Amino acid sequence: MLSSYDGDKQQNGSFSAPYEGNGVQYPDVFNQLYLDTYQRSIETPDEFWGELGQQLIDWDVPFEKVLDHSNPPFTKWYAGGYLNACYNCIDRHVIAGKGDKIAFIHDSPITNTIRKVTYQELYDKVSSLAGGLRHLGVKKGDRVVIYMPLVPEVVMAMLATVRLGAIHSVVFGGFAASELCTRIEHAEPKVMIAANCGVEPNKIIPYLDILHDAIEMSSWKPICNVIFQRINVLQTPIDPKTDILWDQVLTLGEKAECVPVEANDPLYILYTSGTTDKPKGVQRPTGGHMVTLAYTFNAIYNIQPDDVWWAASDLGWVVGHSYICYGPLLHGCTSVMYEGKPDRTPDPAQYFRVIEQHKVNAVFSVPTAFRVIRRVDPEIKYGAKYSLKSLRAIFIAGEHCDLETKLWMENIFKVPVLNHWWQTETGSAITATCLGFNHSLNPPKFTTGLPFVGYHVDVLLPDGSQAEPNELGRIVIKLPLPPGNMNNLYKNPELFDKIYFRKYPGYYDTMDAGYKDESGYIFVTARDDDVINVAGHRISTSSLEDAVLRHPDVSDAAVFGVPESTKGEVPLCLYVTKNDVTKPSNKLSVELIKIIREVIGPIAAFRLVARVEGLPRTRSGKTMRKAMADFARNKQVILPATIDDASVFTDIRRALQELGYAMTAPDPVMNLRKM
Repeated sequence: MLSSYDGDKQQNGSFSAPYEGNGVQYPDVFNQLYLDTYQRSIETPDEFWGELGQQLIDWDVPFEKVLDHSNPPFTKWYAGGYLNACYNCIDRHVIAGKGDKIAFIHDSPITNTIRKVTYQELYDKVSSLAGGLRHLGVKKGDRVVIYMPLVPEVVMAMLATVRLGAIHSVVFGGFAASELCTRIEHAEPKVMIAANCGVEPNKIIPYLDILHDAIEMSSWKPICNVIFQRINVLQTPIDPKTDILWDQVLTLGEKAECVPVEANDPLYILYTSGTTDKPKGVQRPTGGHMVTLAYTFNAIYNIQPDDVWWAASDLGWVVGHSYICYGPLLHGCTSVMYEGKPDRTPDPAQYFRVIEQHKVNAVFSVPTAFRVIRRVDPEIKYGAKYSLKSLRAIFIAGEHCDLETKLWMENIFKVPVLNHWWQTETGSAITATCLGFNHSLNPPKFTTGLPFVGYHVDVLLPDGSQAEPNELGRIVIKLPLPPGNMNNLYKNPELFDKIYFRKYPGYYDTMDAGYKDESGYIFVTARDDDVINVAGHRISTSSLEDAVLRHPDVSDAAVFGVPESTKGEVPLCLYVTKNDVTKPSNKLSVELIKIIREVIGPIAAFRLVARVEGLPRTRSGKTMRKAMADFARNKQVILPATIDDASVFTDIRRALQELGYAMTAPDPVMNLRKM
């Protein structure tokens, strides 16, 4: 447990250049526990992960071989072992006498409800739902597509599916019918499980109508749709020919026992479009994922079973799968499910209220959530009345966190704000500042931490050679990947091999750019596509955004490359101001250009700056730089269904045209593709 935190010694408003890895060593970081553990995980992975597999997970049949790397990149972990994820998440805790312990606190300011679900209630509902699904025909190896909002029933649906040895694919509730259709056609589910509606500030999302539209246009027809009615929000008529109510399914059959699956059988399929490619069905192996998630709760987050954990995400994203559903339940702790926004449900005090009311010990979120709070309530006039004494740490991931936001968070919440880096494909952190290893709480600025155990991280140049310390390159991970990483793309092993492993033989290509300093810290600067080449000089968009966000009037910013006749490409910056800023835009732009020249230097050729009302982001918080860059180049922009607010492009067009770009750009369109 953390006893105190002094924070970063740098004060707000005192700007310095981004950390450049200038040979400074951080000897307090490298305690012997981390060094010994990391070395064992790399040099003797069979022994290391074999011990953890035996300690952390209950197996129906012991594994025969810890690591089978005979057919790279299709690595197998815990080969021959059989287990059930639902048993490890629920049954074993109930058997151990912990059934009365709270598993989930569902906090929904949108519906003005707080609901607590015990491990015993989870067991009863999940085993009954699994019995009903079995009666409907769901069996081991079948797929079940789940389309629900952030309510406890979505976790029950996931666990009931895997209890039968079936495979779930959760589709984020914000997806339109066309996107849901592509996933139905690809996964070919035996059954759909959906809620009748979702709730957003000031509107209700008709999930059941969207589901019916998706199935109507789909070439694959599930045998039926299990519908959970949110009766406190809306009662929706169902189609008796295709739909069956959740409560009815609970009574269809006897409670189902757990069906063991082989460790490398898929636990779930999670479709991801990333930032540049069409959706891919990431396939997660059961055994390795369970072991890794159980291990990270101590090693990275230092969460104990009696603690309260809050991952402020959604089950439609990988963070939700790993750290709302499976991780906390494996660990046996209490987890908050928050159905709301940082600022509008009904005010920007909700993160503070949730922390105090539920005595939250650690929060996992995206930096954008805190940028939103800072923009609308920078002095915390709303949140100041709440106590944060239970909070020990905030963990951030999913996007780059600028220094000013991090410093503001540390100043307001009075706990360490720890960045770490991972991907949908990995399922958990690649690099992190690990509380379980007593890593320094003041790592170098901008780092995403040290490599987590099992990850041999290298930085390579385009020719495949090793980059020097502090030299920008492509971040890759040496094979074999540790347990818990995806082991295939669903129904597409050829694409799996082609996308991730062919460019750098012997490595997994993260497709992220960054560098490693002399001490081994990893710095993830941007997706490789977001590195701007200015007259032969490669400049990371994140370094420019960090500098822009140092201005006290700026709350959000995005930088991307646009064509320029002399230098080939130059950066263009769109920024959003805090709510109470009245300073003229032209004056602000001059000040921002001055900051860039002071921090980065004239090499950045930074002179294209414009103020906008908002930036395009996905619902998971990722900035859509490529979409803005293509728009500026007059290209047709196809917006993914994951975009949070497509209307921002109206003002972005105005801003870009003032700078001489997007003069003939067609209006962006939503993606209506079929896979």
